[in-house]
Amino acid sequence: MEVIVAKSAGFCFGVKRAVDTVYEQISRAEDKPIYTYGPIIHNEEVVKDLAEKGVQVMEGEEAIAEKKKGIVIIRSHGVSRHVQEHLEQNGFQIVDATCPFVKKIHRIVEQESQNGSSIIIIGNPSHPEVEGIVGWSSTPAMVVENAEDIEKLPDFIGKKLCIVSQTTFNYKKFKDLVEKIQKKGYDITVLNTICNATQERQIEAKRISADVDGMLVVGGKHSSNTQKLYEICKKECNNTHFIQTTDDLDPAWFGSSDRVGITAGASTPNNIIEEVQTHVRFKF
Repeated sequence: MEVIVAKSAGFCFGVKRAVDTVYEQISRAEDKPIYTYGPIIHNEEVVKDLAEKGVQVMEGEEAIAEKKKGIVIIRSHGVSRHVQEHLEQNGFQIVDATCPFVKKIHRIVEQESQNGSSIIIIGNPSHPEVEGIVGWSSTPAMVVENAEDIEKLPDFIGKKLCIVSQTTFNYKKFKDLVEKIQKKGYDITVLNTICNATQERQIEAKRISADVDGMLVVGGKHSSNTQKLYEICKKECNNTHFIQTTDDLDPAWFGSSDRVGITAGASTPNNIIEEVQTHVRFKF
């Protein structure tokens, strides 16, 4: 069986930087507790390893006042201005590992909203990155995930509108939704803030899945960008499966396959991708 592994699979720049930051803080071995604000990445294996090294996950604002003061690492998804200020006011030392591409969106939303533009964020409203972006707008920001959401938007005739995107959103869906909003004739500034790594990963996943008998998408079950990769691959190859580790593999999936493709989300460590590749290549 031929196994094709996507060159873009695995940690993106922002995620690698965030994970490296946590391990760097652990290596300094200070007496202070180390927290990540939410899981550092959407990958259970990495979070488990960090927990074994004493890193605690701070879940939500209500936990800020309950935790012993220490170091809080802001993950690559970023946080709202309110959360950042809340952490500072409660005496935590902040180590900001927000992805620079996400940080750029914070600055855009902050500036554009101060200049009077209404903000629309194309993305998943419950994703921590989007929740953080919303929190940098000085005016109420609206999140659009599908065509139905567009119909619920208020009338923006005579107003300025700025559209940005979650960095890991599906590029084709972003274009389609922007076109639908543009048809309403509003005064719009569109900033495609989907990061290049996401676009490249999606394009490569689409190309590989269209040319194989079976496809594996490897990543955490809560990873938004991995879920989008799965949706893209599934459209091209019906025999596509979403797994977290080799434990999820079923040999029956590729019994008659000559070519199998593998891609992985931005929060999937290289060692897991290599384990999956080895398992498929030599044990199927």
